[in-house]
Amino acid sequence: MQKLFILLSFTLFSLGIAQAQRTGEIQGTIKDRRTQEPLIGVTIQVEGTQKGSQSDVDGNFKISGIPTGSYNLKATYVGYKEVLKFNIIVSSGNANIINFLMEEDSKQLNEVQVIVNRSVSVASTETPNSIQKLSTEEIKNNPGGNFDISQVIQVLPGVGGTSGGGAFRNDIIIRGGAPNENVYYLDGIEVPVINHFSTQGSAGGPTGILNVSFIEDATLSSSSFNAKYDNALSSVLQFKQRDGNKDNFQGNFRVSSTEAAATFEGPLSKKTTYLVSARRSYLQYLFQLIDLPIRPNYWDFQYKVTHRINAKTTLTAIGLGAIDKFYFGVPKESSPSKEYILRAFPYINQWNYTVGFTLKRLLENGYMNVSLSRNMYDNSLEKYEDGKQESKGLITFNTKSQEIENKLRIDVNKFVDKWEYSYGVSSQFVKYNADLYNRLRKELRDEKGNIIQPEVAFRFKTAVDFFKFGAFGQVSRKFYDERLSISAGIRTDMNSFTNGGMNPLKTLSPRAAASYGFADKWRLNASLGRYYKLPIYTVLGFRDNAGTLVNKDNKYLQSDHFVSGLEFIPRPSTRFTLEGFYKKYNNYAVSARDGISLANQGGEYGAIGNEKIESIGKGKAYGVEFFAQQKLQKNLFAVFSYTLFWSQFSGKDGKFVSSAWDSRHLVALQVGRKFKKGWELGGKFRFYGGAPYTPFDLEASQKNYATLGVGLFDYSKLNTLRLKNFSQFDFRIDKKINFRKQSFDFYFDIQNALLAKNPSFPSYTFERTADNSGFATTDGKALNPNGSNAKPLILADATASVTPGLGLIWEF
Repeated sequence: MQKLFILLSFTLFSLGIAQAQRTGEIQGTIKDRRTQEPLIGVTIQVEGTQKGSQSDVDGNFKISGIPTGSYNLKATYVGYKEVLKFNIIVSSGNANIINFLMEEDSKQLNEVQVIVNRSVSVASTETPNSIQKLSTEEIKNNPGGNFDISQVIQVLPGVGGTSGGGAFRNDIIIRGGAPNENVYYLDGIEVPVINHFSTQGSAGGPTGILNVSFIEDATLSSSSFNAKYDNALSSVLQFKQRDGNKDNFQGNFRVSSTEAAATFEGPLSKKTTYLVSARRSYLQYLFQLIDLPIRPNYWDFQYKVTHRINAKTTLTAIGLGAIDKFYFGVPKESSPSKEYILRAFPYINQWNYTVGFTLKRLLENGYMNVSLSRNMYDNSLEKYEDGKQESKGLITFNTKSQEIENKLRIDVNKFVDKWEYSYGVSSQFVKYNADLYNRLRKELRDEKGNIIQPEVAFRFKTAVDFFKFGAFGQVSRKFYDERLSISAGIRTDMNSFTNGGMNPLKTLSPRAAASYGFADKWRLNASLGRYYKLPIYTVLGFRDNAGTLVNKDNKYLQSDHFVSGLEFIPRPSTRFTLEGFYKKYNNYAVSARDGISLANQGGEYGAIGNEKIESIGKGKAYGVEFFAQQKLQKNLFAVFSYTLFWSQFSGKDGKFVSSAWDSRHLVALQVGRKFKKGWELGGKFRFYGGAPYTPFDLEASQKNYATLGVGLFDYSKLNTLRLKNFSQFDFRIDKKINFRKQSFDFYFDIQNALLAKNPSFPSYTFERTADNSGFATTDGKALNPNGSNAKPLILADATASVTPGLGLIWEF
C-alpha cells in the first residue's frame, strides 16, 4: 500500500506539471441576518477578477469559470453593510459553498461617512468581546492541526492545551478553566463529546471527531455567552455546517499516515441536500511502527440532511457518532517507561452518538428554531495490576457506564425597529447508569501478618434519571448610528435530581454587555455575567458502599465573569484586540476523600467524579490577552496571540493554590504564504509556561504501586512544583493540482520540526532488572506485595519527539 501511494503521488505530480489552468465554481446563499429571509439581487464579486454574480429569488448565487486559486469574496447590496469572506479556495474538484448573512445599514444613504469595513470582526451586539472565528480553510491548512478543531483553536487568545501530558491529549483549556467547563454546539444541537477516547466527566483524547469537510466556520466565545446557552463556565464553541451541493454530486477522499476519510454530498431532490462521511484511524499501526505499547483504534461517522419544506420552513437532520477502542500491544523492546504505560492506563471501549432535528420557521420580523436531539455515551474501562487484560483476578478498576440525554430546545428571535430580542425554553430527560469497582488501596500486611494498610475499595451500581429545565431571554439595541450597542440577558436552570434543584431563583444568571465605537476604527467593549453548570453525571450518580446517593446536596457550579477590552480594525482584513478578564468561581466541586478541587482533574484518560463531592470550592482566573489577525491579503495571512493569566482554586482547607491549568503564559504565532502553481507554506509556533504539578507521596506510592500501577500524590503539596516551559514549531507544505473535474492536494505536515525537548509530568515506577524481565529488588528476591524491597524510580521524560505526516486529499 505504501509503494502504491508513492507511485500514485509521483504520477499525479508529473501529470500536474503539464496541466493547463483549470477553473472552479463558488455557490451559496445570501440571507438577512435578522429575518433569515433570502436577499434578491445581491452582488457577489470575486476580488482580483472580473468574475461575479447576483443572488436569485431564493437568495442563491453561482459563479462559474473562476481560475483555480485562493480569493476573497465580496457581497454588496444597497442598504446593507458590505461583507468580505477571506481565503476562499477554488478548485476544479469541488464547488466551494459559501453562505452570507448580511446586516442592514442604519445610516441614511445621503450621509457621507468613511467607515471601515468590519468584515474581519466577529463581534455581535450580544457578544461584543471574547469571541473569535475560524473558517474551514483556516482549520484545514493549520500546520500541526491534523484537521482537528481542538488543536487548531490553540492559536486563539486564552486557549491552551494540557501541558505535560505528552502528545496524545487533546483537551481545550480556556482562560484557566477545566476542560469540562466548555460546551459544544453543532448547528444549534449540543454535542457533549467532540474527541475520541474522551475522559468521562471531562474531555480530551488523541483526535477530534468532527469532519472538517462539513464545517463552514467555528466560533469560540470565552465570555459574554448568549443566554440561550447553558452549562458554560469557560467557553461556547459553535460549529456551523454547510449544506450539501444543491446541483451536483461531489465528494472527497482523504488519506494520511494516521487516518482515511471519505465524504460525499449532493441533492436528493430539488428541495433536499445531503452530506455524509466516514473515517477510520491508522494510529494503531503508527504506534506499532514506532514501538509504543498503546494501540488506539477508532471510527467516526457524520451526516447532515437539509430539506426545504417551503419558502418559510426548513428541516435539518444531523448525526455524529464514534467507536473507540484503546488497547495495548507488546513492545519489541521493553523499557521502564513502556512498562509504566502498560500498568498506568486503562483498556478503553467507548462509543457515542448525537442525532438531532431542527425545524426553522421564518416569522414576521424574525424566525423560530425548534430542536429535538438525543445523545448517548457508552464507556467501558478496565485496569489490571500487571497491565494484562487476561488477568481477571488482578483487576483494580472496572466500570461500565452510560450517559443518555433527550433534549428539546425552542428559541424565538425577533426584532422591532432597532430592538432585537430572543427568548426560549429547553427541557431534557437524562439517564445515567454505572456499574463500577475501584480499588484505591490494597490490604497490606507485614512479615508477621499484621495489617499495615487496610483495603480501600468501593463497588456500586447506580441508575438515575431526572429532568432538566431551562428558560432564557435576551434583548439588545444599537444607538447613535450604531456607535453604541447594549445587550442584556437572563437565564435560569432547574433539575429534578438535586435537593433544591427545582428552585429557579437559585440559578438566576443575568448578563450584560456594551460596546462603544469612540472612533471609526476603534471600539471599547465590556461585559459581565453570572453562569451556572450542573455537576457532572459521574458525581450525581455516585453511591457509597451502602447504596446511598451521597451527592444530591451538590449545588450548581457558579462562575462570574468581568471582561473589558479594545478592538482596533485599521482595514477590512486586519484586526487587533486587547482584553482583560476576571473569573470568580463558587460552589466548585471538592473531593471529600482527598480534599482537592476537581478543577485539577480531567487531563488523564478514564473518568473523573466517581466519589463523594462537596460544593465548597472557590476559584479565580484572571489575566490579559492580545490578539492580532491578518486575513488573506497579497497571498499572505497571519495570526498572533499572547495571554498572561493566573488560575487558582481552593480545596477543603479553603486555601487558593495554582490549578493544574495555571501555565501563566500562552503564545501562538501562525503564518501562511500562498505561491503560484498551487503551492502553499505554513508555520505555527506555540509556547506555554510550565504547568504546575504535585509531587508523589513516596511512602504511599511504594506501598501501592504494585497494585495500582501509578504513584500516589502528596496533596499537602498540591501543585507546588512546575514543569519547564513547553514550545513547539509545526510546519506544513501543500501542493494542489487541478484537472478538469477533479483536484488533488498533497501535503506534508511535521509537528515539532525544531525538535524541542518538552517535559512530561513525572511518573512513579519501580526499577526493572537488567534483562527487563521483572522488577529489581534490594534483596534480589521477588517483589513484596507492599513494595518494601522495591527500588523506586521517578521517570522524568523530556525527549524531543517529532511527528511527520504525509497525506492526500482527492476531490471529485
